[in-house]
Amino acid sequence: MRKSKVQNFDYDLPEELIAQEPLPDRDRSRVLVLYRSTGQVEHSHFYRLPEYLQEGDLLVFNDTKVLPARFWGCRKQTGGKVEFLLLREIEDKKWEVLCSPGRKARPGDRFVFEQKNLEATILDQTEQGTRLVQFETGEDFKAMLNQLGQMPLPPYIKKKLEEPDRYQTIYASQNGSAAAPTAGLHFTAQVFHSLEQIGVEKAFLTLHVGLGTFRPVKTEFIEDHNMHREYFELPEHTAEKINQAKERGSRVIAVGTTVCRVLESAGVDRNGLTSCAGETDLFIYPGYHFQVVDAMITNFHLPKSTLLMMICAFAGKENVFSAYRQAIERRYRFFSFGDCMLIL
Repeated sequence: MRKSKVQNFDYDLPEELIAQEPLPDRDRSRVLVLYRSTGQVEHSHFYRLPEYLQEGDLLVFNDTKVLPARFWGCRKQTGGKVEFLLLREIEDKKWEVLCSPGRKARPGDRFVFEQKNLEATILDQTEQGTRLVQFETGEDFKAMLNQLGQMPLPPYIKKKLEEPDRYQTIYASQNGSAAAPTAGLHFTAQVFHSLEQIGVEKAFLTLHVGLGTFRPVKTEFIEDHNMHREYFELPEHTAEKINQAKERGSRVIAVGTTVCRVLESAGVDRNGLTSCAGETDLFIYPGYHFQVVDAMITNFHLPKSTLLMMICAFAGKENVFSAYRQAIERRYRFFSFGDCMLIL
């Protein structure tokens, strides 16, 4: 079987189209509507989302909450300062962490923090260059992060975020992400109310987003890329709602690539979707056959990223790249704080 080159998923984006801050009103973002069967495109705004949905449609959301996961520690041995960025909880107080500069965070090194009752030991270094870190404290570590940490914005956002809550969805409830599920940032209470009025249903699952999301694929061929792992939970009541939607012929609409990844990881048997939890390293790229997701809301993604490849698998590479060209021509705002697509 012929392999696909990563270079085929590159595109040129003017730097000024990378959104550096959120709009004053979440639902005023623009939305490019792409009909994947025809490649037809329409241009609208997010507050008009109900015009494109119908009674019985089921929107599935990721309710993960971004941890203020960036903070600084000092090496006990030398006093050297190191940035810690929490990526993934392995077990109680043991995390996979991105340390910068890495040369100052070697296995065996111990660190102290502003909170005098918090210390950390570097246990190991992974093949990806991250560190396994054991934190030591008598207090609730995640609660302590709210005092200690800063919101970990993606590296392409250079401007300081004045309101940290704008990098959270309004329904975020499950602490654990290193990044926001950005497709959900556009939703407001008013949009939810409008959708409810026309009979659109909603359900929630959890996937804690890791920074692997933002890393470009560095192999020559996409099939050679090792996908990062992320923890997810698909509750029973959400699985039931999805099965009911399928039975009545309604659309299951993933709000974001993270939701898509969970639903496709869970898989379907003759009894439908079943609840599950665990880690997924599912890599979706063109050629993948979708089992659950019928439509998707998603932001615009980085060139050569796994997320762009997933969207191309869902809507067709030619359709997606044509839509991206139109978005660039019309000066859409890109990436986390940018505009979005509705793929039907």
